[in-house]
Amino acid sequence: MVSMKDIAKACSVSVASVSKALNGYPDISEETRQQILKTASEMGYLPNSSARTLKTKRSHNLGVLFVDEAMSGLTHDYFNHVLESFKRTAESKGYDITFTSGNLSGQKTNYYDHCRYRGVDGVVIACINFFTEEVQKLVYSDIPVVTIDHVFDGRISVVSNNIQGMEALVTYILQKGHRKIAYIHGEDSSVTRSRLGSFYRTLQKKGIEIPDEYMPVIPYRDAMSAAIATSELLNLKDPPTCILYPDDFAALGGINEIRDRGLRIPEDISIAGYDGINFARILEPKLTTLCQDTETIGRLAAEKLIDLIENPKTTIIDKFTVDGTLFPGASVRDLNKLNTKNKI
Repeated sequence: MVSMKDIAKACSVSVASVSKALNGYPDISEETRQQILKTASEMGYLPNSSARTLKTKRSHNLGVLFVDEAMSGLTHDYFNHVLESFKRTAESKGYDITFTSGNLSGQKTNYYDHCRYRGVDGVVIACINFFTEEVQKLVYSDIPVVTIDHVFDGRISVVSNNIQGMEALVTYILQKGHRKIAYIHGEDSSVTRSRLGSFYRTLQKKGIEIPDEYMPVIPYRDAMSAAIATSELLNLKDPPTCILYPDDFAALGGINEIRDRGLRIPEDISIAGYDGINFARILEPKLTTLCQDTETIGRLAAEKLIDLIENPKTTIIDKFTVDGTLFPGASVRDLNKLNTKNKI
């Protein structure tokens, strides 16, 4: 294994100069620094992580707390893209990532103790019940934390703009002439509350009231529950003309139920999803959905966490909101054209 002593000999400089160049210290000429870095790269030098930790007081390791109650793990269509962007950004800045859990060598532990055991410099928290005592202990600990899609006072958060997203989606459906719009929404969370408030507010601006029977509640990413809720909506005496789903995966359950009844999308019933995952663009018809910017969310989460670790006194503690983009698709029928034909 190549050592700093080997690099120093090759460059005819001291070991101290090599150390300064590799660790970014300013008291060395740029010419010497570049020579040392080039030589180190050519010789295949890899710094010892334990030695670096002792010297910098940092492990250059970021914890990821990700607990998906639906047990989909990293196949979760939305969060796996967020975490991939987070990982890519962290690695580009010289950090590794470690998944944090409530188990350590088969023994139950809490998230905070696991993070301390692993020696992570900071933690990003996503897709979890943020209201549990265990999560709050970690959030308000001495470990730098960034949360995704949930806001805590005095902590950095990166959130998808669910208010803007739902407003854009509902406005588009209204522009297509729909007034009887059902929303099969997810269970209570800060994300759900933001989307519900925006849903009702957007309709209120048009003077439209939605009956409670149009608003069933199901778990996120639960296609079976979505199919049952879709069936109940279609069985109503006055069924909706358009059904919104809490996420694109749940929309699959609705699509299956609609097709099992021999109905067509969007000719007989219009639908829309939320998330903008890849398969929504290849369905037939393409699913109308709100695409969340997973690339930016993951990148920002990594950048803000690393900034908090490296510059704790100057980092701004704030909520960073990322807008989504409407994907029109072809699953919402234009009722304006239908009404025009009827008038003729």
